[in-house]
Amino acid sequence: MQNKIKQIIKDAENFSANEIDKIEAFRIKYLSKKGVVSALFEEFRTIPSEEKKEVGQLLNQLKISLQNKISSLKEHLTKEAIAGNIQDLSLPGTSLNQGSRHPISIVRKEILDIFSRIGFTVSDGPEIEDDHHVFSALNFPPEHPARDMQDTFFIEKDPDILLRTHTSSIQVRVMEKSQPPIRTVSPGRVFRNEAISARAHCIFHQVEGLYIDEKVSFADLKQTLLYFAKELFGEDTKIRLRPSYFPFTEPSAEMDVSCNLCGGKGCNVCKYTGWLEVLGCGMVDPNVLEVNNIDSKKYTGFAFGMGIERIAMLKFQIRDLRLYFENDLRFLEQFSGVI
Repeated sequence: MQNKIKQIIKDAENFSANEIDKIEAFRIKYLSKKGVVSALFEEFRTIPSEEKKEVGQLLNQLKISLQNKISSLKEHLTKEAIAGNIQDLSLPGTSLNQGSRHPISIVRKEILDIFSRIGFTVSDGPEIEDDHHVFSALNFPPEHPARDMQDTFFIEKDPDILLRTHTSSIQVRVMEKSQPPIRTVSPGRVFRNEAISARAHCIFHQVEGLYIDEKVSFADLKQTLLYFAKELFGEDTKIRLRPSYFPFTEPSAEMDVSCNLCGGKGCNVCKYTGWLEVLGCGMVDPNVLEVNNIDSKKYTGFAFGMGIERIAMLKFQIRDLRLYFENDLRFLEQFSGVI
């Protein structure tokens, strides 16, 4: 039996094939359930005990030799196919890494989905805007600090043209073309001349909302934002509104949400206050309505705006805003499978 096994090992070493069918036939002949190796193992049971150790070693050597031979032939055939661009459908496919959505896109979609469920439509507008839509139509006086070159990217050849600093310009365009009731959210990329750091960037993304109709009150604004916060951060989320100032809303407020990292108890992220600022809001100033040909005596409305980067930082516990823009695969791959 030993001579028989040694002869099969020798035959296997001398075997050669350049077709997948021949390699598969070779495997079936020797390594299938009814193949030569299986028959030898059956025969192995009948040999004398004193021969079992040496024959068993030969059988294991035979099996390993056959497996290595088949793997070698298949690998060689694969390399030849790749080098010669041979399309062999029997070759194993190349696995592809699953891509992932950017965290900004994930949060943007979630925000829009939340507001779409309560009747808000989505509006879009140009990133290169004029002074009227970005400032004048939103009640910015000529001397307002936001018009200063330190905040806004102006086009040198035409000082009236600039990169929009907020997506409120889209709301102006909606008001110009529509009459109430208006209920819309405006997502988009905005630009401000700021130093880049872990908490600031010259490019970022916003979602702003606008609702104008008869008898719209601050209570409507509060309930809308409470619904949004609970849908985004969880049912246990609480909100608070603090007085603030924006040229295009009166009264104005900043909205904080209870810190979802510490449950409102206080941590280093919320600076031990238990609250995190997420957006600005307020009732639309009557001057803004009138400039855009909407009767401020008949209609009232509210507006709000939030930075998507800030929301994503809270949702995914990201501590450096610059990561959003660096295309680092180690960062992006963490969001694989997030819809």
